[in-house]
Amino acid sequence: MIEKCPRPNLKYLITFLLISISCLFICPSSLEAKLEFFDNSEGVPIQRSLESLRDLDDQNWQIIVYPNEESQGNIVLRIVGFTGSLRLDHPTKLHMESGLKTWDLEDITLENPELSNDNRDAAAEFLLDPLLKDLKNNRPLRMSLHKGISELPVPPYLVNEWRSLKQSSLENG
Repeated sequence: MIEKCPRPNLKYLITFLLISISCLFICPSSLEAKLEFFDNSEGVPIQRSLESLRDLDDQNWQIIVYPNEESQGNIVLRIVGFTGSLRLDHPTKLHMESGLKTWDLEDITLENPELSNDNRDAAAEFLLDPLLKDLKNNRPLRMSLHKGISELPVPPYLVNEWRSLKQSSLENG
């Protein structure tokens, strides 16, 4: 005698699907912007973006994006390498790509007295504005730095964070 497999109850199946879909909209995402405030040298709170990313060589990098205190509206991208043996040469261009579009961002590390006097050479700063002015949506980026980063993928949620920081900087400036 062949037994029939019980058919799933359509009511339970629909309920399961509705609950699953609603969880996508209700549950907070780990990919949301994490803009935070820190105090600058004068104690004034400034908003910044802070994220740790791994490049394709499995090196860990800290990416900090913040408004430049000296020039209103300019956004700075700081890259910090976690390995003690890493030394970044200055000046060097930061190469960014998104599809067919490319940018070579200006190295402004030596303009920052704290970084230019730091003998570890494990950090670099770049002017992010040329990239932010060209971007019209939150596309994934690829970042590379001669003798430092072979390729570092930048996810769209982080690009969104940078664009919102730029917008906030313009509104508050």
